[in-house]
Amino acid sequence: LLIVAADHPARGALGAGARGAAMADRAELLRRLAAVLADPRVDGVLGTPDVLEDLLLMGALDGKLLVGSMNRGGLQGAAFEIDDRYTSFTPASLDTLGCEAGKLLLRIDYDDPATAGALENAAAAIGALAERGMIAMVEPFLSRRVDGRVVNELTAEAMVKAISISAGLGATSSHTWLKVPWVDGVERALAATTLPCLLLGGEVSADAEQTYARWAAAFAQPATRGLVLGRSLLFPADDDVPAALDAAAKIVAG
Repeated sequence: LLIVAADHPARGALGAGARGAAMADRAELLRRLAAVLADPRVDGVLGTPDVLEDLLLMGALDGKLLVGSMNRGGLQGAAFEIDDRYTSFTPASLDTLGCEAGKLLLRIDYDDPATAGALENAAAAIGALAERGMIAMVEPFLSRRVDGRVVNELTAEAMVKAISISAGLGATSSHTWLKVPWVDGVERALAATTLPCLLLGGEVSADAEQTYARWAAAFAQPATRGLVLGRSLLFPADDDVPAALDAAAKIVAG
């Protein structure tokens, strides 16, 4: 699968690389999304209700997979960031809209008591989605605060633990997919589960070729089933969206 992601603004995360407000202009964001979604190599979109509804009204989602983002309460930079409440789509509203999946971010901070509630809420969402026959797309991280800012631990060891914890959440794993970052030793992280995994794009890199090579290498692992790309596709460092889309599509196509 090749899915474009645009759920960042609802968390107050508007930057992309060196551009601190790249996603602040909604008309420009929608223009870029529509252009990418017009390409038949792009299978679907991940977004919050406001984004998906705009795209539906524009007629940009015909024949596309819809993934609704569910927990947007952990605002970027907030004191309550780990207490990531489910303030967006619910399993019922995802079903009503015709979505195939619900996405949930799970940041696990061993030093933050709010992590217990985040785990409980994630387990409930996974179970509720499975009951409706919808995929739960879980994006797990081990996280910690550095100078008051939540930072994800992007190491193979941390991802093995995060993947292992998230794979065991909910009454069933029958509809759980994982959305994981590239890390050094990504093969060890992906070996920690038999669940299907989608590789996320992450922050915009100035070295796009190195990023593409890393994504391609991850596809050597049997768990890897596709890419979910947001800022790295919509706002690449050189602003050449068609080139970034071509590179991603070739990697997914093998």
